[in-house]
Amino acid sequence: MRRSIALASAFTAALCVAHAQENRVQTVTSQTGKVRIETIARGLEHPWGLAFLPDGRMLVTERPGRLRVVSKKGQISEPLSGVPRVFARGQGGLLDVALAPDFASSRLVYLTYAEPGEGGTAGTAVARGRLNDAATGLDNLQVIFRQQPKVEGPNHFGSRLVFTPDGKLFVTLAERFKFDPAQDLSGHLGSIVRINPDGTVPNDNPFVGRQNARPEIWSYGHRNIQSAALHPQTGALWVAEMGPRGGDELTRPEAGKNYGWPEVSWGRHYDGRDIPDPPSRPNFAGSVHQWTPVISPSGMTVYTGEVFPAWRGSLLIGGLSASSIVRVTLDGEKITGEDRINLNARVRDVRQGPDGAVYALTDADSGRLVRLTPEGGS
Repeated sequence: MRRSIALASAFTAALCVAHAQENRVQTVTSQTGKVRIETIARGLEHPWGLAFLPDGRMLVTERPGRLRVVSKKGQISEPLSGVPRVFARGQGGLLDVALAPDFASSRLVYLTYAEPGEGGTAGTAVARGRLNDAATGLDNLQVIFRQQPKVEGPNHFGSRLVFTPDGKLFVTLAERFKFDPAQDLSGHLGSIVRINPDGTVPNDNPFVGRQNARPEIWSYGHRNIQSAALHPQTGALWVAEMGPRGGDELTRPEAGKNYGWPEVSWGRHYDGRDIPDPPSRPNFAGSVHQWTPVISPSGMTVYTGEVFPAWRGSLLIGGLSASSIVRVTLDGEKITGEDRINLNARVRDVRQGPDGAVYALTDADSGRLVRLTPEGGS
């Protein structure tokens, strides 16, 4: 009897292991062949941002306000100490993470987050701190940028961090679902800002010295940008921002330009009211591409690796409502094609790893970190 129970238990355990392995790896078809999707880690609560440490481990933010280290094999650390207090409501919380360009010597880690203010207000902020040698916490945390003004509401915080080769830092923001302030240069709502690594303002920013304009602003008239990357060949900043009911936009923002929100949009207001299409107002800068139906872009990288040769030079964009990584091919600034790698989950961030594979975070109560490689590849 005991032997029968033991055999049954062993059989059940074997089935559980086989089922877990089956769920850990899946294969999907793309235009360039079959793609293997391996779950590296699971159980992350609404993971938002991903950055690779020099040794291959990963820093991952969780929106409720936790920063963790994930090993190459998927072990998830305890939450790191020294992380700022966040406004963890609605779309707010701990957002993007990036390493300083001189991380090898400085060990500085940058975070964007929804920062609570007085009377229930909040705004996007950027902080930096030194990752201690044990990688268990951030020391000497310093807030280097605060979006002004702070306003009420739980929606539209942006935000991505993108360093340039000359050490400047782009921070993509949002209009906090307040619409008109995106056209107001006296505040940061609806803008992309460009700052030095210590938060000071570069002298060549477009609105430096202009009265009633925030000197950090690089471009404005944006809605909600959660997707941004620098093209390694051209040095151009690319962003994808969320439209309302339709009209997600892929844009290459330029210094000082106004991209029109909420005066123009390829989408419509949520109550059904029409918004003039961008071509009707040529005084506003335009987008390179738009998606209707939307993909809800979040996270972006320009693929340069050897693991997917056919993907080199493509924009890889996380799609929340698309439940895919959206691969966009370019010829200069012209869109030449699109492919969707279906993850069957909300894709919050996408990055190229040091091994040339593609890594993505899925947005869920129990989110995953996944690794994409060609079927039969590394």
